[in-house]
Amino acid sequence: MKKVKFVFGIHNHQPIGNFDFIFEEAYQKSYLPFIEILKKHPGIRISIHYTGILLDWLEANHPELLSMIREMTKNGQLEVMSGAYYEPIISVIPQKDRIGQIRKLTSRVKSLFDYDAVGMWLAERIWEPALPSTLYDTGIKYSVVDDTHFKSAGLTDKDLTGYFISEDLGKKVSLFPISKRLRYTIPFQPPEETINYLKNMATEDGQNVIVFADDGEKFGVWPGTYNHVFENEWLDHFFTVLEENMDWIEMLHFDEALEKTLPKNKIYLPTASYAEMMHWSLFPEAFRKYEHFEQYLKDKNMYDDVGVFVRGGFWRNFMTKYPEVNNMHKKMLRVSNKLWDAPEKFKKKLAPAFDQLWAGQCNCPYWHGVFGGLYLSHLRQAIYYSLLSAEKIYDRVCCPDYPIVEITDFDVDGYNEVLVETAAHNAYFKPGCGAVMFEYDFKAVGKNILDTITRREEGYHYKLKDAKIVGEQSASGGDGTASIHDLVMAKEPGLLNHLNYDWYERKSFIDHFIDHSADIENFAKAQYKEDGNFVNQTYNLKNKIKDKDKVILSFVRDGNVWVDDQWRPVTIEKVITILNDAADIYAEYRLINKSGVKLNLNFAVEFNFGMQAGHTDDRYYYNHDGILDDSYLDSQGILNETKFIGIRDEYLKIDINLETENTASIWRMPVETISLSESGFEKVYQNSAVLFLWKIELDDKWATKIYHRVSTF
Repeated sequence: MKKVKFVFGIHNHQPIGNFDFIFEEAYQKSYLPFIEILKKHPGIRISIHYTGILLDWLEANHPELLSMIREMTKNGQLEVMSGAYYEPIISVIPQKDRIGQIRKLTSRVKSLFDYDAVGMWLAERIWEPALPSTLYDTGIKYSVVDDTHFKSAGLTDKDLTGYFISEDLGKKVSLFPISKRLRYTIPFQPPEETINYLKNMATEDGQNVIVFADDGEKFGVWPGTYNHVFENEWLDHFFTVLEENMDWIEMLHFDEALEKTLPKNKIYLPTASYAEMMHWSLFPEAFRKYEHFEQYLKDKNMYDDVGVFVRGGFWRNFMTKYPEVNNMHKKMLRVSNKLWDAPEKFKKKLAPAFDQLWAGQCNCPYWHGVFGGLYLSHLRQAIYYSLLSAEKIYDRVCCPDYPIVEITDFDVDGYNEVLVETAAHNAYFKPGCGAVMFEYDFKAVGKNILDTITRREEGYHYKLKDAKIVGEQSASGGDGTASIHDLVMAKEPGLLNHLNYDWYERKSFIDHFIDHSADIENFAKAQYKEDGNFVNQTYNLKNKIKDKDKVILSFVRDGNVWVDDQWRPVTIEKVITILNDAADIYAEYRLINKSGVKLNLNFAVEFNFGMQAGHTDDRYYYNHDGILDDSYLDSQGILNETKFIGIRDEYLKIDINLETENTASIWRMPVETISLSESGFEKVYQNSAVLFLWKIELDDKWATKIYHRVSTF
């Protein structure tokens, strides 16, 4: 009788900062029922992975599940895998952090389940060629990646019937290929589809090893799957069918496969992830062309033959595609360097800071695909909170001599930034891009108030016009359930009307000369005419002064403004004062007319605030007369002939004050994105934009001062 070895792997994860009700829902819909069904089938032996984040939550909220897992591990039904504790993209964090995170989870698995984990789940299956050294140095013997990785190296399906050895500088690791076919079959097709595939892969010697490994959340959490997998008993039926065929299907754990079979060969894999991730990492035009070319090959019945040669992009380019990801990543590196560079005598006291740093490396908001990822503000907030918490511990332990001013290429784009760090706050500026403030860390509550998003084109936006409204069609198709990758749904009608793209980064101290025809509607949509050449342009840092109380930065740009059908020379001098012990910033502006003629100008300074929730009663606008009539942060409106506006966040206890010496028109508007999530297209509030606008008849000079104050209450 022909036989086959089958390894079934499950990866369970929730990101740092996800809402507790989402953890609970995933527990009730996936994590608990999966284990309960599995326990009814003791002959089904699987390998399972839980991230440290999820283990911490389970221990605090549902320790009974951990007890079940420990029991099933002890009786041999479960193999528990290790990984990096907070599920980072391990190739883009420093080597010392990689080792620390892996050892932390391996130790946690040992303490919870009395199991010596030798395998590692690789976040998003993102592979880079130097990783064998990291895995080897932490005692990891194997990992699992997609068959796509192997095919990119030139192998074919007939080769991928076992594990391979890879190495870096002589340090080896075993790698198992995950069957893409089974990832799309399980649990979306009848169990017999999997059985038939395994039957085709069976051999007389029974040495072929076939691997399925994927997210546990696709069993109950993904749209439509709870009904399909549990209420309609797909999983119970699947396990029953496997048991009925165990005379020729041998279920193994990964570590057992290493012991019972020999490696197929040695292989060097290129940089890769699963196919969808490489698609998502492409820039919008290439994203669409890739998709259309893939469909062309399928229409011509060529994809099965040549699809292996169709590859997407490289995960690291998410840091180019989204500057917000790059800034978050470089902030993480800055905090990591601070901690590791601290004197050895402080390292023990810094242990909690390292844990916060590692939490801030959780991968989920560092990219975007069919899941919300970067576009989910609560996930970004959690990253910054963790990183700033690490910084606060560092401050308390190491007592740095604040204020600190550093001129460095923070975001590694070839242009220097000016980083000011004080006891109360951090303020980072980009002279090469309008001298804007691009990060503002309010240390008292661990919040980057400039955790904002710029609206930009996504490669999938062209599908929005064809999206069905959630509830108008069933997610199921045929005998199974549609994969999350195949759904084209929208959470609400009319989303096309909210699809706008910005041409500059939504940060603060952005200097505008707005055309006289512009109004708040077209400014909010970024469809107005800019009359000056100051936004996104280079300012010179003419001077910096630092004493124990404050830092003063003087930025200057000699630019032009379009007036009366010609360019007129105008200079902006912007002097920023950052206090050390209070979260106060003062900006002194001087406009200098060098044209020799009077200029009629609309000069404006824009601020943005990433406050997470746009339509809740505990976050609102106010002025000196009290809370505004339409006070929600997703509201749009104008305050005329005034000098002050405030934003209050009663949840985080943050009070933001903006005030100017000169009477202005104050415009406010939400910045909302249209992005994909696992349940379809959705509109997401990202930040609130506040614009101070002055109508100026500029003879020679004009000046004002803007006060930017943040406090707690």
